[in-house]
Amino acid sequence: MIKSEQAGLYIHVPFCLSKCAYCSFYSIAAPNLIPEFIKALLREMAFWKSSCLPLKGFDTIYLGGGTPSLLSGGQIHDLLNAVHSAFAIAPQAEITMEVNPGDVSPEYLRNLRTWGVNRLNIGVQSFDDGILKFLGRRHSAREAVCVSDAARAAGFDNIGLDLIYGVSGQDVRLWIQTLERALSFVPEHLSCYQLSLEAQTPLFGRYRSEGLSLPAESEALDFFFATSHRLAEAGYRHYEVSNFARGNSFRSRHNMKYWRHIPYLGLGPSAHSFCAGRRWWNTADVAAYIQNLSEGKTPVWQSEELSAEQLALEALFLGLRTQDGIDLEQYQALHGVDLLTAKKQTLGQLVENGLVEIRDGRLSPTLSGLAVADSLALI
Repeated sequence: MIKSEQAGLYIHVPFCLSKCAYCSFYSIAAPNLIPEFIKALLREMAFWKSSCLPLKGFDTIYLGGGTPSLLSGGQIHDLLNAVHSAFAIAPQAEITMEVNPGDVSPEYLRNLRTWGVNRLNIGVQSFDDGILKFLGRRHSAREAVCVSDAARAAGFDNIGLDLIYGVSGQDVRLWIQTLERALSFVPEHLSCYQLSLEAQTPLFGRYRSEGLSLPAESEALDFFFATSHRLAEAGYRHYEVSNFARGNSFRSRHNMKYWRHIPYLGLGPSAHSFCAGRRWWNTADVAAYIQNLSEGKTPVWQSEELSAEQLALEALFLGLRTQDGIDLEQYQALHGVDLLTAKKQTLGQLVENGLVEIRDGRLSPTLSGLAVADSLALI
């Protein structure tokens, strides 16, 4: 943990008008519960405000979901006011909100900007109507274009687009066309995720019943390298496995807290928190979340104390998913492990294979290493 950095605040808005076929995040199609949910959220803020949690303040706020843009402008306004009343928020805090292209109007976006949201994350996923329909998205390609234009007109100068590749029937050529369309908006940030299938999702069932398959390993690598090379040509830094920024100042400051083991507090159903070697998470049930807080009970469902070995392994795993990698001196100071000595033979092999590099006191993955980042932590 970097003690000098402030914590991040995540707020999970667990509502959607309909569930996307691939989504495994907790959300329900019950927007009628939003008013009661907001009341419960305010109670949870009050609970943590009066707690002895050792957090000095927050310099990032992230409204995720679900679909936060289902909340009305007035509800977002009141929610942000409540956050500033309950917690110490840094004056230059990064305040991110996820929006669905089919939900927001130009006026809504202007209001968000006026009320302090300074970073927009737009769930585009694709500019192809066929792929959007296949994924179960509610918006059209035209709406994705319109919201991107409207966000600029509303004054947003920090916009991120989320995109998915590796969908059945999509080859690298079609994917690059999607990237080119995204680049035409000159977004500050791009998140490019390979489609993954969780067993409980409708799309998993469809893939099985129709005999569809995800890209083979070699094709998945083709997608990965083609994405990285094209975005590098366009001036983006590939700073995490799936994330690209048009300069270091546009990296997601909030998400970097997760990758650097910096404390974060999660509010809302299913939200996770981490502080001082402890992780906890709320119940993934809106009704139970509302009821618990209305009765003065905590919504925390479970927690775990991470051992020194677990913290060291997580720091290794998370660090090797980022281009910055691991500061070797800091890692030894925090976890008592000299990686260059403890992992000398393995690191030598990884360097020889072109998967990591050791330079200026840092252990960092190469582009080939980022492509197989999950296995690097097995060192």
